[in-house]
Amino acid sequence: MKDPDTAMIRFETAANKAAQRIQKWPKKNVLLLHHNDADGLTSGAILSCALKRTGFSVSRTCLEKPYPAILKKILSGKGRLIVFADFAGRIASLISELNAGKNLVLIVDHHPALPSSDPLVINLDTELFGLKGDRDISASTACFLFATALDPSNSDLAWLALVGAVGDGFGINGRLTGPNRKAAKAAQQQGTATLKTLDDTEEWIINRMAVQPPIPAKKLSDILDTLGGVGYYSQGADTGVSLLLEGWSETAVNRACELAAFKARVFSEEIHRIEKSDMSRSSRIQWVNVKNRFSPMGVKMIGLFCQQLRTHPFIDPDRYILGAMDLSADVPGFGSMGGPFSKLSMRMPPAMEADVQKGRIPGVDTFFPEATTDLGGFSDACHSLAAATVLNRGMVAQLVEEMERRLRDFF
Repeated sequence: MKDPDTAMIRFETAANKAAQRIQKWPKKNVLLLHHNDADGLTSGAILSCALKRTGFSVSRTCLEKPYPAILKKILSGKGRLIVFADFAGRIASLISELNAGKNLVLIVDHHPALPSSDPLVINLDTELFGLKGDRDISASTACFLFATALDPSNSDLAWLALVGAVGDGFGINGRLTGPNRKAAKAAQQQGTATLKTLDDTEEWIINRMAVQPPIPAKKLSDILDTLGGVGYYSQGADTGVSLLLEGWSETAVNRACELAAFKARVFSEEIHRIEKSDMSRSSRIQWVNVKNRFSPMGVKMIGLFCQQLRTHPFIDPDRYILGAMDLSADVPGFGSMGGPFSKLSMRMPPAMEADVQKGRIPGVDTFFPEATTDLGGFSDACHSLAAATVLNRGMVAQLVEEMERRLRDFF
């Protein structure tokens, strides 16, 4: 493991070089693509604001995942400036292959990553520099650091990095660490955030939104997750980014409440169904396929559902949790990507999470994405405790078999 301070210096050096290359690009139009959870929406807001301040015209689009079919459309042109935020680090080699020197591409991510092979594809993924994306740094904080490399005056965006970091829920014992904490402390010094310490936990309060009383960062991140995830197919992500950049909106918050109620009802119905019919189980994995029962919610919902299942009484505490849902062929803003596909997500019960963090058992990022790829699927955003992939529909059982084969090497 790299020394955290050394890793931070290496990342900031790379961010400065990337900022210089972006500023020298002759065309001042940017296509910005970002993820749809709280971390992704804050990342999109940070980069949109920072790039506009630098003089760029920004076309911003939210994606649930950087699907290969969509990447082909995005990278088919020439001479463009394209930025990916909160995804794509792992598929830098695919992006390099598709880009082939045609466009300047910047990836700002915090998931386990691979280096790019195209000199015009800049992979500013924190994991490549030794900063752990599930402990030290969120995508929003990585975007914040890049924004300050563009111009130090963008330090006023620290509160957005804080909201994204809290939304991603990583850290140590419920506390932000590393660069995430530095960004939060910067927001505190600027007066845009306040820290409340309660026993062994801490709560960050956002003062930047024009609402009384000031809203906790966790509550704001929950609103963003709901808008971007549950409401992905109904412009919810754009509503979330507008909430961050334009200020508090009761209309947006009411929409989030409606979406949250819908999600709660659908999740409750699915849990009731599982209680009646049970989950499928193999030696090390327990899984459920909700098929199209979560429609029209976005595909992030299967990961959130698996997260909710972690502590449910019918969950085996010694098996990984796998969830599958049907993926819509139509991607907002890009049209059809073919298919049919399934979105798959993995989580694990709390005791297993502790074992992963102590190195006793493998994290899902060590076997889940590779097993998916071997079956012709696609993986990008994966952490040790949470991961997601895409696979041709109807192949869940085959995927479980392939993961079991790989897990035999560990157990």
